[in-house]
Amino acid sequence: MKAALVGSGGELLHRARRATGRERGPDAVVAGILDFAAELRAYGADRFGEPARAAGVAVPGIIDEEHGTAVYAANLGWRDVPLRSLLGERLGAVPVALGHDVRAGGLAEGRIGAGRGADRFLFVPLGTGIAGAIGIDGRVESGAHGFAGEIGHVVVRPGGLPCPCGQYGCLERFASASAVSQAWADASGDPAADAADCAKAVESGDARALAVWRDAVDALADGLVTALTLLDPRVLIIGGGLAEAGETLFTPLRDAVRRRVTFQKLPQIVPAALGDTAGCLGAGLLAWDLLGTGPTGTTPTTATPPEVTT
Repeated sequence: MKAALVGSGGELLHRARRATGRERGPDAVVAGILDFAAELRAYGADRFGEPARAAGVAVPGIIDEEHGTAVYAANLGWRDVPLRSLLGERLGAVPVALGHDVRAGGLAEGRIGAGRGADRFLFVPLGTGIAGAIGIDGRVESGAHGFAGEIGHVVVRPGGLPCPCGQYGCLERFASASAVSQAWADASGDPAADAADCAKAVESGDARALAVWRDAVDALADGLVTALTLLDPRVLIIGGGLAEAGETLFTPLRDAVRRRVTFQKLPQIVPAALGDTAGCLGAGLLAWDLLGTGPTGTTPTTATPPEVTT
């Protein structure tokens, strides 16, 4: 878990981390979140002279943002957890916003990160899986049922590898960081090899790594072109672990997308700017939105204004 105190301009005032404790079960994860939030609020009151005015929390899975419920999160073992009301009770009835982790990260990237100033953007982090955040005029679309942006489950290789979602050939089975790690481990014969190792081998000209990388980039480009055909974003922001490869990823990816477009307008394809702080910043933005105020589009800085939020 990552947590932060975030100022009204989007600045990070304090950051902290701790383990989820999920090995102790889903109830322990919820208790850990509540404890962490309460401790952070107490720290803010002591350090800045007043407690946080609102709280935002971003979690994985299927989120009912309207009712403040984590409907389903397989990795955490959650079903229908009323997280917003639980946090409100623990924090003394302060307003609480509940959001999806990727959409919260996308909100931060869109407002104060790589997509700042863009009226339409798509944020796609390439990590253990692949998800997306659809940005429209400073907000992120969650969809009618909380499923918007699940680009990782667009089928790009029909009849291909099975996906836990029940489909075959989903994008995240070919182009996520975990998929590249597995493909490179198989190709290199090293079970400990990962996507970062593959990127290094690509840079050194290893033919096996180049083949693995090309397959992943081609699959990713197919999925992204489907997305940009539907959404027409002005900026396409790529984040997550795989994006840390820099131009080893972005140069061939931009070329692959460019080759595939016909009538579509080619968006800017840029790396995410906020790294692993995006989720904390996004949760903070959700909280500030509850208060009707927030960042003006400035880049986050280190500062100590009096108003803070978890």
